[in-house]
Amino acid sequence: MTTLTDTRQRRTVLVAISVALMAVISSVTGLNVAQPDLAAEFGAAQSTVLWIINAYVLTLSALLLPLGAAGDRWGRKPALLTGLAVFGAANVAAALAPSAEVLLAARVLGGAGAATIMPVTLAVITSTFPEKKRGRAIGVWTGVAGGGGLLGMFLSAVLVDWATWRFLFVLPVVLVVVALAMVWRSVPDSRGEPHPFDVVGALTSVVGVVGLIYFLHEKDVIGLLAGVAGTAAFVAWELRHRTPLLDVRLFRERGLASGSVTILVVFGVQAGVSIMLYPFFQTVLGWSGLLSTVALLPMAGLMMVTSGLAPRLAERAGARATTAWGVGVAGAGLALMAVLVSDTYLSVLPGIVALGVGMGLSMPPATETITSSLPRERQGVASALNDVARELGVALGVALLGGMLSASFVDGWRTFMWVGVALMAGLLAHLFLPRRR
Repeated sequence: MTTLTDTRQRRTVLVAISVALMAVISSVTGLNVAQPDLAAEFGAAQSTVLWIINAYVLTLSALLLPLGAAGDRWGRKPALLTGLAVFGAANVAAALAPSAEVLLAARVLGGAGAATIMPVTLAVITSTFPEKKRGRAIGVWTGVAGGGGLLGMFLSAVLVDWATWRFLFVLPVVLVVVALAMVWRSVPDSRGEPHPFDVVGALTSVVGVVGLIYFLHEKDVIGLLAGVAGTAAFVAWELRHRTPLLDVRLFRERGLASGSVTILVVFGVQAGVSIMLYPFFQTVLGWSGLLSTVALLPMAGLMMVTSGLAPRLAERAGARATTAWGVGVAGAGLALMAVLVSDTYLSVLPGIVALGVGMGLSMPPATETITSSLPRERQGVASALNDVARELGVALGVALLGGMLSASFVDGWRTFMWVGVALMAGLLAHLFLPRRR
């Protein structure tokens, strides 16, 4: 196992994997701003357009655990280079797509490439950085993961307004080219101990994740049944397999469970708030899509800044206390948005600021808690678990939001914010439960 001791090399590696991660994250939300353009160009129904957008996230979420484990087994650098190549080719195909069907296939291929990239980027940090430097590097990673989506949406809105939706795929391709060159030159290879690949665990995890996310997006009972059955089969198989994809017994330990729950809840609340704010800006304030995206940038910027500061705070106060502070500040931001909301931007800005700060403080220690719960040779799986919790949280937040908007906008707004406050309060209680002996 290679440990990076040179400061300059660590910095170069961190920049390389951050560029690769930004390419993946910016593609999650970027196409949302181009829905009318896609429908007009291809003559596609709204359901087809939504599938083009969601196919990427669905494929990414489904393949995270299997491809994270593959990176552990066959080498993280080869996996990262392969994922970048596939992801880049998929974005080129999407930019040149002559039909909705080709664009949909390119998005599925892009999701597979992204599922290879995303867990490996974090695994490179946790498996090669010295322990004293690992926390701060994870802070940078979580800042990019948390704020990259909003920054990607902003750039996408600019491109759609000034050019065409096909230019949305230019930025990921440019980032991929830069990342490929940097990864090839600077990222060391690392891998876990050789062991048989858990094929059954991989397949059942795919069924479970796809089913649950499909249910949350489409409210389809078949998706729920498939998700529950796949998850149950995955757990049953992992409990009896000698070299499981993910040893589910580890969830008995406080760290892995609390870190996963924190990531799921925090990202779920952030996704719901972000989508709730768009109709507020556009309908209540009468702003354009681009200006609405600009209005969310304070959240993204503060999230990225405080993610870099959180590991230093965790070194002094402890990871659990830092996570709790972040959750508390984010909960206070939600309460402010519930109480102060009116027909001005300034009425929601304090809540946006507090939510950005709170998320930035809570994400790095929660992520480090998850990765430190698994051995260094299984860091691809640990990283993938962190990413799966994030994607499930986002899907859950959006699904929860949909039900609350069925009422009047103001009532739905306040209900969602107070539900978010209750979730944060429950998460705080979970963080401070007595440790099991």
